[in-house]
Amino acid sequence: MRETWRWFGPKDLVSIDDVREAGAKGIVTALHHVPTGDVWTREAIATRKAEVARRRDGRPSGLEWDVVESLPVSEEIKTRSGAWRAHVDAYIDSLRNLSAEGIETVCYNFMPVLDWTRTDLAYEVETGATCMRFDLADFAAFDLFILERETAARDFDAELTDEARRRFDAMSPEAREAMARNVVFGLPGAAESFTLEDVRALLRDYAQIGPDTLRGNLVDFLNEVAPVAEDLGMRLCCHPDDPPFPLLGLPRIMSTEADYAALMEAVPSAASGITFCTGSLGARGDNDLPGMIDRLGDRIPFLHLRNVKREGADIRGSFYEAEHLGGDTDMVAVIAAVLREERRRREAGRTDASIPFRPDHGQDILDDKTRKAQPGYPAIGRLKGLAELRGVIAALSHESVTP
Repeated sequence: MRETWRWFGPKDLVSIDDVREAGAKGIVTALHHVPTGDVWTREAIATRKAEVARRRDGRPSGLEWDVVESLPVSEEIKTRSGAWRAHVDAYIDSLRNLSAEGIETVCYNFMPVLDWTRTDLAYEVETGATCMRFDLADFAAFDLFILERETAARDFDAELTDEARRRFDAMSPEAREAMARNVVFGLPGAAESFTLEDVRALLRDYAQIGPDTLRGNLVDFLNEVAPVAEDLGMRLCCHPDDPPFPLLGLPRIMSTEADYAALMEAVPSAASGITFCTGSLGARGDNDLPGMIDRLGDRIPFLHLRNVKREGADIRGSFYEAEHLGGDTDMVAVIAAVLREERRRREAGRTDASIPFRPDHGQDILDDKTRKAQPGYPAIGRLKGLAELRGVIAALSHESVTP
């Protein structure tokens, strides 16, 4: 398993020097400043590669850009409307330019409107650490009384609606503004950010798009870009929905093993695969994560290892970002499954036997609270997570426990 680290570019408050000290071997990054739908030029890609390869004082970092996260898919592509044709062509051009610079793995997602959703970006847990949290009642308060989505009342029962009303009434104007910012925060580091009116307009665009239509649009998109990626020797890996259940009346199509199995069957190209995120998939108690790796592992080019603590038994419920070994996902069993998959690949002679992973998210601890890096991406919290994961990998790989 190859250790990588997400980096948001030169403005990231966690520097390349910090990553080097953490011991990661590769970088996961993107051209976050390029608007969605535009071509990533080869020159811009080469510039980012050079930034990854250079420490603060100009010496080589020894790090390489291993994985793109993410090359975003526009809403026009997802809805098959507007400038979608030009955006697909730009996506293909970007893939060719990435390949020309030696980058082979590209993470993307097909989530409508919001790439991930949290209601609190600094929730305090018992230890005093802070983390991101999704609270269903707070989200209902946002949906019903801040966004005021027309059909929101259909999605919440009377008890949850009453609790949402109590939460909303107790919020100050500043708290309501903060809630709106948290929910529409969007993709970390993205060039775009949304207003409430932007979200309302996008929801109108999706009014007639159900799960089957969105899934069909994803398959159509992959049928155009995956053959190009395969010819280039690249791997595209789709990130799961986060959280993995419907919100805002929008369809969710990448939330379960059945979703991924159907996509892998519909697009059998080896270039079309899975970003296996244990946090997103682990937010549903009915997802068997080690089993998914055993059954779908040959289509997993990239791993996000993080943990969440679910606050109830319902599929749609509240959760918060836990320590990497401390949530509801059995991370030891997950890593054991990954190591089994890597062993199968080595025995089959595959060149991609070492699967890149990154310690995804993390709790803000110690100096993280004053550094105030990208929400969900602290320096020390991720370093702690990487150390924990590294320890599990070392233990399970030791000659005394491996066959």
